[in-house]
Amino acid sequence: MRCSEIEAIWDDARTGPTPPSETFLAHLRRCRTCKGVYDECESLASCLGCLAAAEPPATLGPRILQQIRSMRGRFRSSAADGFALLPSPLGELAVAWRPTGVSFVGLALDRDPGDVREAVELRLRRALSASEPPSWVRETVASFFAGWHADMTRVDITELSAFDQAALHMAAQIPPGEVRSYGWIAREIGHPQSARAVGRAMARNPVALFFPCHRVVDSNGRLHEYAYGVDVKARILRMEGYRRA
Repeated sequence: MRCSEIEAIWDDARTGPTPPSETFLAHLRRCRTCKGVYDECESLASCLGCLAAAEPPATLGPRILQQIRSMRGRFRSSAADGFALLPSPLGELAVAWRPTGVSFVGLALDRDPGDVREAVELRLRRALSASEPPSWVRETVASFFAGWHADMTRVDITELSAFDQAALHMAAQIPPGEVRSYGWIAREIGHPQSARAVGRAMARNPVALFFPCHRVVDSNGRLHEYAYGVDVKARILRMEGYRRA
């Protein structure tokens, strides 16, 4: 079982200054799950410290390189997601898809198509192939703007963590024209202390619009952050009929 609070702390460490050691120690004092993992690692480290130093075998380096080449080969041979730019009421959308569903939706923002595809490849960590989108992809995009709701059977976010998937699916339950807070989503998915982790799940959302992270606001009702800017977030909400009281 993963601890969403420690994941949030590690996210902070990866994206900004390293939190002080007191932050981790305070977490260990109140989290049995992480304390158990910590104790196991300490025991393992103690055992390893008793071992005599040994030189790595001469074959280790070549074997590691061979494994890396094998993994790269599997990546190149895997089927690339389809990719295209499609028109929408918000402007051109960058859309990627695989047989199991739409895997990415984002605003192209008038950038060069090649630059957009490269950015999406980095985001998804896999190759894309520019191609004509099948009719079901076009229909999925068109139907969203017709009723501000996406057909979830045509969307694929299975590569995300279970926590991120739960947060995004809960965001999809927010009706068009309404908003909910990060804390509300955290409570609804059974992690009431994980509002910040929900925020990170929204930031990692590869299928914006369809999983409407634009309908998620802070505890005071402020629009907070959005990958394409708060102004774009406000525009989408207005198009859906949202009017802040």
